[in-house]
Amino acid sequence: MKTREMAKKMTYMGAGAGLVLFGVMGLLPGSLLGGVVGLNIAGSLFGFPVSSAIMPRLVVGLSMLLGLFVSAMLFIAGSSSLGWLIGCAIDSMKFERAAEAR
Repeated sequence: MKTREMAKKMTYMGAGAGLVLFGVMGLLPGSLLGGVVGLNIAGSLFGFPVSSAIMPRLVVGLSMLLGLFVSAMLFIAGSSSLGWLIGCAIDSMKFERAAEAR
């Protein structure tokens, strides 16, 4: 019976690496791109130049948060998937060697 212990461990390691990568390389660009999209949405809804009223600020702030969440999801889910694939490859090599030893 195959056990996927290495796949589980590598998934967790990949998620941790993705979290670190998000903190280093994804935090600022995610916020920046979300803010630019929010400014464009607020400008099309409330007119250019965007005023400092509460609704345009709310639109920009929510889009910045959405940009952060999308960036985090891409970094963490992508690195977790990559770690899981590497773990499955290691598990399959271990299973083949165990079957050969019998």
